[in-house]
This record gives sequence, C-alpha cells and structure tokens, in this order.
Amino acid sequence: MALLWYSNDDDPASWEAALKRLEPDLDFRIHPDLGDVGDIEAALVWLPPPGLLASLPNLKAILSLAAGVDAMLQDPSLPDLPLCRMIDRSLTDGMTEFVLAHVLRYHRDLHIYAAQQRRCEWNLHLPKPSFERTVGIMGLGELGTATASRLAANGFAVRGWSRSRKVIDNVECFAGTSALGDFLSGCEMLVCLLPLTSETENFLDASLFARLPRGAILIHVGRGRQLVERDLINALDRGHLAAAALDVTPVEPLPAQSPLWRHPAIDLTPHAASYCHPSTAAENVIDNLRPQGQRDDRDIIDTFRLYQRM
Repeated sequence: MALLWYSNDDDPASWEAALKRLEPDLDFRIHPDLGDVGDIEAALVWLPPPGLLASLPNLKAILSLAAGVDAMLQDPSLPDLPLCRMIDRSLTDGMTEFVLAHVLRYHRDLHIYAAQQRRCEWNLHLPKPSFERTVGIMGLGELGTATASRLAANGFAVRGWSRSRKVIDNVECFAGTSALGDFLSGCEMLVCLLPLTSETENFLDASLFARLPRGAILIHVGRGRQLVERDLINALDRGHLAAAALDVTPVEPLPAQSPLWRHPAIDLTPHAASYCHPSTAAENVIDNLRPQGQRDDRDIIDTFRLYQRM
C-alpha cells in the first residue's frame, strides 16, 4: 500500500521523516510523483487539486491534515470515501495559544498602544482585572472547549455558546438559538470557533454584531464564509465594534483589493492559528494505515473523526 501526501502549506520532508521513524517501509509518495496510482490506497492531504483524489482507482480513505474538511468538500469530484478530519494535541495547543495571545493583547490594550505609537502619543491605559473581562466562545467542540478552559485558567470570565447543551468547568454555557442573544449581550470579546454548516454561513453579520455590547471585539478563527465582510466593516466604522482579529476570511488567499487589509481596526493573519505537527500526529496516522487487527481503535477515534457529509 502507498500513501499519497499533498499540501501547499506543510513540509513533506518533516512528515516523511516522522512517519518513517515509525514505519520504515512506508511507501510515501509526494505529489506530483505518484508512481503507479493503482498502489495508492490512502491519502494524507490538504486541499489537493480538484480531480486528483478521483484519479486514484484504489483509494480507500482520505485523511485531512487539518481539523476541518469543509474546504475539501468544495471539490465536486471528491470520491465518496471515508473523509477524516485530524484531531491532534498540536492543533488544540496551537489554537488555544493563538486565541489566548489575542485575548491578552486586547485585554492589555496593546492594540491601542500600537496605534498611539504611530501617532507619537504617550498615554497610559489602566486595564481592569482579567476576572472582570468576559470572553465568549461560539462553538464548544474539541477546539472551542479547550480554548474556553484555557481562558478560564488564565483568570478570564468565560461563557460559551453551542447548539446543544455543554457543561464545562468554570465556563457559563448557553445553548440553542433562543439563548444566543443573552450570550452575546455579555461578551466583551467574542471568539468564533463554529464549524461551517448551512446554518453558520454568513452567521457573523450585522444582526449578530448589533447584539454585542458597544466596544466589543471579534476574534474570528472559525471558517471564512461565516463572516459578512461589509457588515464587519460597517460595525467597526460606526464604533459598535472596537476591533477585530481575523485569521480566516471569506476568500483565501485574501485578494489585494479587499478593504480588510487596510482597515486600522483589523488585525489579519493568513489562516495561521493552528497547524498539525508531524512529531505528535505521525503515530496516529500510522495506526490508521495498519490493518484493523493491528491498531488501537481507541487512538483512532481520538485522532481521526469520520466526517459525515451533509
């Protein structure tokens, strides 16, 4: 069996080395050097070219290098095969670090000091204590729950919202559409970690922003198509939102003409919040490639989750 690897964002050499430390005889094939495509039974990929996976006649499983797979579903030729998203501690650690860094930056007014520096202004701003700063997390899945817990551990008042009821230590949890307004009304900072579905597309719009308190801050690390760009800019220009950190955008890469690039209240990063590290994920990838009787299915459940298509 051969494993096809494809990604424009990850390092194939690091993945090959990590995987072959565990399975020296692994037939690891890096696109475009496919060899005999009939040998390829699994693909470890992120955003492969449309049609690539469909061209593999004996492909049995598609393993995503990312926690989300909705972008891969945009390929109309994607084979009807098990499609698994990555669950790995490096993804979780990266996301919680990224969100915490932004929350601390806004909490300690570092974005204000950066603007003051550009204007040569020397003004002190005294922050309130972290336990008086309320941060809301929309989406309490694997990453959202871990992020909420990390913020609470750092002393913030944390609330979470999800479609179904969740219970998380030191987090005030809200559930369902009927509770969304109450949840949003208390969020000084709002972190979006929702999955992309037909219900969450364009979810971050004018009506949602209006339910946040004036001066709230958005940290968007969910999915780009959840954001209505013009509504965010209007909310910032009117001063209803004070700032926004965007790691995902409706179109990626973000076109040079987008006003998001130049808006003074927006901090942009190129979908950089969280990446899977081969040093921690390789063992679980190998477990998924072994015959069923030779692998620990508990690890597989923890690492790769079958994506149920809509």
